[in-house]
Amino acid sequence: MFSAGSATLGMHCVRQGRIKVTRVGGDGKEQIVRLSKGGNVLGYRSLLTESRYSTSAVALDDCVVCFVPRTDFLRLVHSNVPFSVSLMQLMAQGMSEAEERMLHLAYKPVRERLAEALLLLQRTYQDAADAATPFTISPSRDDLAALVGTAKETATRLLSETCHS
Repeated sequence: MFSAGSATLGMHCVRQGRIKVTRVGGDGKEQIVRLSKGGNVLGYRSLLTESRYSTSAVALDDCVVCFVPRTDFLRLVHSNVPFSVSLMQLMAQGMSEAEERMLHLAYKPVRERLAEALLLLQRTYQDAADAATPFTISPSRDDLAALVGTAKETATRLLSETCHS
């Protein structure tokens, strides 16, 4: 959908599909900073700070995404108070989630982070209206490791140990 460093031209509204939002660290490794699905919006922070995208957004499956050009977005922010309030609430929630994730990466063992990543995948992508249906998703080993914040080999080994216990 967009790449880190590219010009921010508008906001992306995800109608359907699954998207990973990534950032490359100083070591050159990709880190998944958040997961998105239908109903989520992307790119609004870069629009508000008038900066280039700091992350990349990559579709994990077929997606339908609406695009709101910069001028339309800014007009909405300036003229629609409920929209602006919702945007501020969304940003505050995102900051809280980022702080929580940062603490987990810094202080929790990899095994716990892997378990939390699997639960995050379920919470994000399982259809809440159809919770009785078994949930399936097949993230790549690289994506799972990038979500956990560890090496692919470590994530694979821990999953293997868990499945054979």
